[in-house]
Amino acid sequence: MSLGAAEEESSQEIQLPADIDWKMLDKSKFFFLGAALFSGVSASLYPVVVLKTRQQVAQAHLSCFKTAFSVVKHEGIRGLYRGFGTSLMGTIPARALYMTALEVTKSNVGTATVRLGVPEPTAAAIASAAAGLSAAVAAQLVWTPVDVVSQRLMVQGTHGSCKYLNGIDAFKIILKTDGPKGLYRGFGFSILTYAPSNALWWASYSVIQRLVWDGYGCYFSKTGEDRIDSTLRPNSKTVMMVQGVSAAMAGGISALITTPLDTIKTRLQVLDGDENGRRGGPTVAQTVRNLVREGGWMACYRGLGPRWASMSISATTMITTYEFLKRLSTKNQENWAS
Repeated sequence: MSLGAAEEESSQEIQLPADIDWKMLDKSKFFFLGAALFSGVSASLYPVVVLKTRQQVAQAHLSCFKTAFSVVKHEGIRGLYRGFGTSLMGTIPARALYMTALEVTKSNVGTATVRLGVPEPTAAAIASAAAGLSAAVAAQLVWTPVDVVSQRLMVQGTHGSCKYLNGIDAFKIILKTDGPKGLYRGFGFSILTYAPSNALWWASYSVIQRLVWDGYGCYFSKTGEDRIDSTLRPNSKTVMMVQGVSAAMAGGISALITTPLDTIKTRLQVLDGDENGRRGGPTVAQTVRNLVREGGWMACYRGLGPRWASMSISATTMITTYEFLKRLSTKNQENWAS
């Protein structure tokens, strides 16, 4: 995301807070506070992820509400938090890798593209896409094994023959059954899913935010609100609202485009090693054929509702939390060069 210090929108100049880049951050505070804030975000959104995963592996289509009712009825509220401990343990290092790769790439690519003479709006979109791509790849090094274990726990009792006591037990069984490759099952497909999804999200977010500010400038240039001389100076609530709306729209677009890949990836990761008579689980082609046989091509969009909601809400929460985190972690100006 790029918030320029001042940019021209239509006939009205909008004065926005300066973007906080990597060199301005107190890294220890950034990672410590980030772990705490994003753990809270993960806890609040985790039930939606469980519902999405249950829908994607089910052989018959059930609505989100029916899936949620079934889980609570048979397993209680705890059923909506199956695998959360394992997921939380992986979230902290994965988020650290993600945020580092995101900020470093965005800062370097943004500077390089501007130096090459690329217009600032285009440079911001390119830098955001590249940052999202590199962040997703870095995070998946940690997140894929955590995803495999936590998703097995999410669908336990409804799919597959293995029963796990907890995340550690699942880790040991998967390692014993399939070896290290079992923990990285679907890694390539995870990269294929999350890397384009992240690149698309960050690029969309950059473009949509600029369009929203353009509309804001056109509207308020007529009313005179929040204006000093010829410059619009949005307050912090307005900035946060624009960020949240832009993030939600970008999340919805990304979910719509990438859900089929996510459905295939989830199935690859949760199938037991001995299913389909093939050690190590089915191939991508077999997984697609199974989905199409069960419900046609639209079966690839199972879980779209929860995933769309999860990505939109998560994006809104994440970006507002992330910007708040960056403001909390900013160094004193005289220390920026260090």
